[in-house]
Amino acid sequence: MDFKGKGLTLNEVNPYVRSIKVLDKEFIRMRAREIRKELLQGVKKPYKKLIDVSSGDAHMAGMKPISFLRQVLAVCLYPELLHSDRFPSDVEQRAQRLLKNCEGGSLGSYSPPCGIVSIRRSVSEFISQRDGGVPSDPDNIFITSGGQDAIRCILKILVHGEGHAQTGVLMPVPSYSYFKIAVLEVGGAIVPYHLSEEQGWDMQVNELRRALQTARGHCSPRALYIINPGNPTGHVQSRESIEEVIRFAAEEKLFLLVDEVYQQTVFGEGSAFVSYKKVLYEMGPSYSDMVELASLHSVSKGFTGECGLRCGYVEFVNLDPEVKKCAIRLFEMYLSTSITGQIALDIMTNPPGHEDPSYPIFKAESQAILETLAHNARRVQETLDSLPGVSYQPVQGSLYIFPRLHLPPRAVEQARAEGMEPDRFYCSRLLEEAGVCSTPGCDVGQREGTYHIRLCNLVPLDTMEDMLDRLNSFHPRFMQEFS
Repeated sequence: MDFKGKGLTLNEVNPYVRSIKVLDKEFIRMRAREIRKELLQGVKKPYKKLIDVSSGDAHMAGMKPISFLRQVLAVCLYPELLHSDRFPSDVEQRAQRLLKNCEGGSLGSYSPPCGIVSIRRSVSEFISQRDGGVPSDPDNIFITSGGQDAIRCILKILVHGEGHAQTGVLMPVPSYSYFKIAVLEVGGAIVPYHLSEEQGWDMQVNELRRALQTARGHCSPRALYIINPGNPTGHVQSRESIEEVIRFAAEEKLFLLVDEVYQQTVFGEGSAFVSYKKVLYEMGPSYSDMVELASLHSVSKGFTGECGLRCGYVEFVNLDPEVKKCAIRLFEMYLSTSITGQIALDIMTNPPGHEDPSYPIFKAESQAILETLAHNARRVQETLDSLPGVSYQPVQGSLYIFPRLHLPPRAVEQARAEGMEPDRFYCSRLLEEAGVCSTPGCDVGQREGTYHIRLCNLVPLDTMEDMLDRLNSFHPRFMQEFS
């Protein structure tokens, strides 16, 4: 069909939308979907099923949901189940309480723009308990449709200006791939700072200072984005490192935007999650009363793993009251976060207690998920130790491992000849020949001349063993082919 002259043309599309580039991992995933169809059609492959370790979608990978959460959701969605005696009493009590706090007693209603009041209170209590009693005000908590929406809202509040006045946002390399897109979407400038791979992906203030000074030649750096525990790196910041970063932020008057969605998945020996808010509070009033902070969490990660329910929260610290009013007006434009997602958030932040009938099963299920994650991380590292041309930094938390590929020059040359980044070339071959879908490092950022892949550890044990067998078979062949 000829669309010429029929209406909107490409040149009339929003320039930002036109400039969005498809991430390399999306090409890998598109091909993975095609391979699944081919397998269903009986096309012969060296494998019978495809294994996807490209994302942190636990349920897609085959992990089972938490029973208590799904039972409460079921009753809330169909209240007739309250009269069935099919569920433990604490499930029914939780569902009744949650429904009572919904307008009209129904999940089909809108919620207040910043979230259901009782659930914001649950989040506040969770934060205070997590941080050893540090105060948390429900009025500073905004419930959002997932962590990505929280990031967008914060950036819309922060970013403005053009030229030298354009807001710059310091962003780690490597990093969450969609954060860069979110900054560009609102007209901000990306200010990259490199994590130190050789020091276990450590965040170093000297590198932050270098990035800041370089950026001041073309923009106005205003915010510092941090992911702790790290995606894709799997590192966990020490308290000392967090203190150094807070001092730097205070000195440079930077707004701290801290992505802490992996806080409940820390398993490395000697590692422990400490929130930026807790450290900030304990550093005393000269910091706790001055440094601006936004902290994110989400039901998509941790033992909850409910990516499809799309819910998270942001807690603001030291936000100016007039700015807060603007934030509330912004949230009012979104009308309401999914009520089903808010129920999942309530359960994540206020799970069954020791005396509740559902506690034994909840404890067993959540512990099994975390043990699976730790076991898989250990197994991946054991396998990588035996592979030629691969190095990695030990994983301490989150859902991923980010090994470095020391590819032969001929492999790099072949990738360039085919118009690909070398790690995308590797991932494409891994998909075609071994049926393993992974994420190339070029999508999340890396130092020039280095190549990585990101592998998700949160998959069932048998799936992980199958994936490792395939990687163990594919990788030496690939390296030998181009040696």
